[in-house]
Amino acid sequence: QVQVVESGGGLVQPGGSLRLSCAASRFTFSSHAMRWFRQAPGKERELVAGITSAGGIANYADSVKGRFTISRDNAKNTVYLQMNSLKPEDTAVYYCNAVRSTTGVNYWGQGTQVTVSS
Repeated sequence: QVQVVESGGGLVQPGGSLRLSCAASRFTFSSHAMRWFRQAPGKERELVAGITSAGGIANYADSVKGRFTISRDNAKNTVYLQMNSLKPEDTAVYYCNAVRSTTGVNYWGQGTQVTVSS
């Protein structure tokens, strides 16, 4: 069955950095755009960053522009989210999502907790 597995979350102080990884398997990774979402307690899930299937175009939520970078390695079936200058408001569960634009089929990971606190 399809697997989308996030890792790399944890506790970090404000101003610190974390790198999230999302390993995918059992679907054609290179045919899917990849996205990172996050959901804070009591809030709706929001799109943080996305990258096209070939990796040529990335887009970001205004709240993370200039601080977060999404990238992918299609040879490793993995997408990354480099998060720098972290703020307490970045605290959330971060989810990886794969979507194929031609079909609209989505795959989700189970999420990884990121906590930014001193």
